[in-house]
Amino acid sequence: MAVHSSHPVSAPPAAPPRERTSHILLRGWCILLLVITLSGTALPLAFGIEVAAGIGSVSFLVSVVLWVTIRPRVQWRRLPWYALAYLAFAVLSLLWSHWPDATLATVALLIVTTVGALFVGAVLTWREVVRALASALKWMLALSILFELWVSLVWNGPILPHFVRPDGPVDDPIVLWSRDNLLDGGRIQGVFGNANALAYVALLAIVVFAIRIASRAPRRPVLVLWILLAVYLFVRAGSATATVSAVTVVVVLITVLVMRTTTRAGERTRYYLVYAIVAVGGLLAVWALRDRVFSALGRSSDLTGRESIWEKVLERAVAHPVIGWGFSTPWIPTEPAFDRWIVDHGQTVMQAHNMWVDVFLQLGAVGVVLIAAAYVAFVWRSWFFAVDRPRWDLVADRPYTAVTLLPTLTGAILLVQGLAESTPLLNWGWFLLILFAFKIKQAPLVGRGPSEERLIGEQGDRPTER
Repeated sequence: MAVHSSHPVSAPPAAPPRERTSHILLRGWCILLLVITLSGTALPLAFGIEVAAGIGSVSFLVSVVLWVTIRPRVQWRRLPWYALAYLAFAVLSLLWSHWPDATLATVALLIVTTVGALFVGAVLTWREVVRALASALKWMLALSILFELWVSLVWNGPILPHFVRPDGPVDDPIVLWSRDNLLDGGRIQGVFGNANALAYVALLAIVVFAIRIASRAPRRPVLVLWILLAVYLFVRAGSATATVSAVTVVVVLITVLVMRTTTRAGERTRYYLVYAIVAVGGLLAVWALRDRVFSALGRSSDLTGRESIWEKVLERAVAHPVIGWGFSTPWIPTEPAFDRWIVDHGQTVMQAHNMWVDVFLQLGAVGVVLIAAAYVAFVWRSWFFAVDRPRWDLVADRPYTAVTLLPTLTGAILLVQGLAESTPLLNWGWFLLILFAFKIKQAPLVGRGPSEERLIGEQGDRPTER
C-alpha cells in the first residue's frame, strides 16, 4: 500500500535552529562571570585576596575585549544613570578620601562589577539572563553542599581559610571557614564562610528556579530537586534577616499577582492604598515587637550587636555629613582608619551592617541621595515591568511572562538585606542591580529590544519558555 506524506518533497520538515558555538561559549563566559560574582568571599577564603583580585582583573579584561569584539547593540542613552552617578561620585571621592588606598582598591572592584553586569545585560536576552543566573546558582549551591560534606566526611573537623587545620580549639568560631556543622545540626556556611551569605544566595536560587519552572523550562523535575536543595541550605544557614527577606518576597509576589488581575482603571489605586497601610502597619508592629520577633528567630533585639555598630559609624559619619570620608566598600581591615576601629568577636568589622549607614559614612548625604535614587528608579521600573502586560501595539491582552517577576523580587531581597548588611553595595547585590536596571531600560519588553531581537534570525525564540 502506498504511503502518502502531507509534506511536499520540496519543503521537508526542518530541524530546530541551533545556537552557534560562539554564542554557547559566550553564554558560558557569562555564567562564569556570575559564578565569580556570586562567590563573594569564597575566592579570598580559598585562595587569598591576591588570587581573587587577579581573577577579577582577568574577568574584567576578557569582558572588555569581548565587548569590543562583539559590539552588541546598546542604546547608550538608556543606561542606569542614577547607579552610574553613584559610581562616578565614588570615583570622585578619591579627591578627598581619608583612606585613598582603600578607596582606590574598592572603587576598582566596583568598576569591575559594573562593567561585568553591563556586559551580561548587553549580550544576553532576558531568558538567557535567567538561564545563566540559574546555572551559576546551581554551581554555588552544589559547591556549598559538597564543601560541607567534604569537611565533615573527609577533613573531619573545622577548617580555617586557605585549607588550614586549626591546631586546637579556636578563640571564636567566627574565624573558621567551615565549622563542621553539617552533621551535628548547627548553622552551616557553605563555601562563603558566612551563614547569612549562604542563606541569601539560597533564597535567590529559590526565586530563580521557581521562575524557570513557571516559564516551562526543560527538565522541570530536576529544577524541583534544585529548589529542595536550596530550601535545605536556606534552613540550615539559619539567617534571621534572610528569613525576613523571604517573607517580603512572598508578600511582593502575592501583591504582583493580585495587581495582574486588575482589569479596570482605578482598581490598582485601591490595592496600593490597602497595601501601603498594611506595609506601614506591619513595619511599625515588627519594630515595636522586635524583642519577641527576633527572639523567635533566635536573634537578639539589636540584631546581634548591629545597633552598637551603627552608633559608632554614625558618630564618625556626622563629622563629614555632606560628602563623607571617602569610598570604601568593603572596609579594608589593613587600613589604619578601620583596623580595630570596630571589633566584633575579636575581628575587625568590615562593614556597617546597613547599606544606608555605610553610604552616609563614605559618601555623605550626597551619596545617600544617589544610592536612594538608583534604588527608587530600579524598584519603580522593575515593579511596572512585572505588573504591566507586554504591549507595543493595540493588542492589550497578551499573557504575562514569569521572567518579568525576577527584577522586582530581587529588589525586595536587596532592600531588606540592606537594612542589616552592606553587601547590596558590592558583589552580586550591585551586579544584579546594574544588570536588571540596565536590561529593563534596554529591553522593557521580553523578546523585544536590541539585545532581544538580534538572536531571532540565528536561533529563534523558545516558545516553551515564557
